[in-house]
Amino acid sequence: MGFDEMDVDTIWMDGEYVDWDDAEIHVLTHGLHYGSGVFEGVRCYDTENGPALFRWEEHLDRLYESAKPYDMEIEFTKADLTEATKELISRQELPSCYVRPIAYYGYNSLGVSPSDCPPRPAIAAWPWGAYLGEDALENGIDVMISSWRKHASSQIPTNAKTTGLYVNSMLAGEEARRNGYAEAIVLNKEGNVAEGPGENVFLVRDDEIYTPGLSESILDGITRDSVIQIAEELGYTVHDDVSISRGELNPADELFFTGSAAEVTPIRKVDNVVIGNGSRGPVTEAIQQRFFDIVEGAPEEYDEWFEYVEM
Repeated sequence: MGFDEMDVDTIWMDGEYVDWDDAEIHVLTHGLHYGSGVFEGVRCYDTENGPALFRWEEHLDRLYESAKPYDMEIEFTKADLTEATKELISRQELPSCYVRPIAYYGYNSLGVSPSDCPPRPAIAAWPWGAYLGEDALENGIDVMISSWRKHASSQIPTNAKTTGLYVNSMLAGEEARRNGYAEAIVLNKEGNVAEGPGENVFLVRDDEIYTPGLSESILDGITRDSVIQIAEELGYTVHDDVSISRGELNPADELFFTGSAAEVTPIRKVDNVVIGNGSRGPVTEAIQQRFFDIVEGAPEEYDEWFEYVEM
């Protein structure tokens, strides 16, 4: 579905609400030429207690932390961005939506140094269902090991969610789709499992759960952290600081992706090799069910995960 087909008409940009079609930038914007922007992807769920941003505080913290390696000073405070986001959702009457805060170096000069370019923030929100399709949540997806490798943290900070770095994700994802797969798994420079183009990877073996550690060139996903907490609440042992070799994927009992967009998505095949019984496994299903129970019900014990929006 294109944006023009959605019931959205407003974007917050540089402190003002502007018409969707008027949210424009100069063609010589630094961020356009050099990928010098940072961003987040956040879900707003229509919970039993009303619309609520899921783990908004953690996303906002990561946005500002991502800006630090690039010496980007975001002019607005976290409270400013929170107020702007909630107002944006309320104005457009979006009880359930995806929110994209971004900050990027704007237009002034076109040298590689952004020192003369003003950091510019913007926030958009729009309706968005299951990222990899509703069917994927129940039946899983087929993925391939990408021929593209994930860059190392010694090259570019991997824990900063930087716009330019997603060229790597685009290459891996499009390679997979050209070959008939829904998504890719990207290996790091050592040849171990890093992550998906926009997701973290989890492996289940003998009812224990494994996911690559931060030193494996992954983004420290917020849904990843949520799933680790949920899994431990359900009584599973989680190993969240491991190296997973490529050879460990095919014999795994279960595999699944996590991410703000992907939520909890089972993986049924890797390079056409069936994982487990070829469908959503029992551990994945239990975690997925608990995840959706939480984001739909917003239970009191997880209240700190939600930032409520008054419509």
